[in-house]
Amino acid sequence: MDVLSDLLHRARARDAQIRQLIQRPPWSMTFDGAPSLTVVATLGGHASVRLDDDPRTAPVRLAAGDIALISGVDRYTIADAPDTPPQVVVRGGRKYAVDSGTAARQNLAPRTYGDGLPGATTLLRGAYELGGDVGERLLDMLPQLAVVPTGPRTRAALDLLAAEVAHEEPGQDAVLNRLLDLVLVLALRAWCARPPAELPSWYGALATPAVGDALRLLHGDPAHRWTVAELAARVGRSRAAFAARFTEVVGEPPLSYLTGWRMALAADLLRDTEETVAAVAREVGYADAFAFSVAFKRARGVSPSDWRRKHR
Repeated sequence: MDVLSDLLHRARARDAQIRQLIQRPPWSMTFDGAPSLTVVATLGGHASVRLDDDPRTAPVRLAAGDIALISGVDRYTIADAPDTPPQVVVRGGRKYAVDSGTAARQNLAPRTYGDGLPGATTLLRGAYELGGDVGERLLDMLPQLAVVPTGPRTRAALDLLAAEVAHEEPGQDAVLNRLLDLVLVLALRAWCARPPAELPSWYGALATPAVGDALRLLHGDPAHRWTVAELAARVGRSRAAFAARFTEVVGEPPLSYLTGWRMALAADLLRDTEETVAAVAREVGYADAFAFSVAFKRARGVSPSDWRRKHR
């Protein structure tokens, strides 16, 4: 499994929220207590995105087919224009009219709201709640607001998602979640390909011969007792040449990278599951719970048990 696929698989919430807005201007929605990652796409018309947490960041305009990835922001506003006053605040999964403070709903179809009149903007919004160390690794790829211009591949995926979002059929949630994942991956690819994107070293390493293969091996089976010699043999390189190239491209030696990834997985298991420390140790590749505890404390500054108590 490649690194990006592994991060997406391990980090994302199982039930992403997907909604469609079909609304004539003027319209404006503020999201308060926003999820950790939001995908916003303008299918028709245009929209403006403003980060209310950071007034220094100028509002960004989205044309038809553009995608915005919003991450690590507690409050932001999407509107038809930057100067449209907020009309609705979305908080805790409910919409409140700004002037009355009462819950506001105007459903046109399942997961679709607005007025649906001619000249309306059509907007798709998908929200992920990412948590833990693995989620942080994924969010570290992105600035708070990344805009991906429309393209043939992203537009085709958006059209599929838009065609499904207003339906209510058996298996609909599974279809929508997978289509949103497709849109997210295509948007991430497109954004990462735009210079001068600042990316984590492992992303660029995925396309590097031998190093990318080694990363896929490590993520495919992190509990395996990997050695540098075995990794080098599996990717067809000498041990010395492989170790030097991996360190140069990724920024750390192969086994240091593996330890860091194991500690991220362990931290999330300790926080999110009831597994014993010994079981977590085995799951991330340590046969000895004591050796795991020593490695974890060296990486996180506290023992696994203290980490669990603190982050529950």
